[in-house]
Amino acid sequence: MASGNRSLSGEAEEQIRRELAKLREEHRDLDEATASMIASGTIDSLRIQRMKKRKLALKDRMSALEDQLLPDIIA
Repeated sequence: MASGNRSLSGEAEEQIRRELAKLREEHRDLDEATASMIASGTIDSLRIQRMKKRKLALKDRMSALEDQLLPDIIA
């Protein structure tokens, strides 16, 4: 159910790619932060839970943006 990229201008596509890069970086940073907290023995369960929830939200947003970049494929 992706909308495809037929109507995306070059500028719109570039903006989506920039946002994707930013979201991927934030997702990676959260992953590293949670791993670091766990490895150091400083386990704040509530904080880790919030970080994981944020990672899931980022992943959902990244998937939506990636769908906008992919062309529709009629199977």
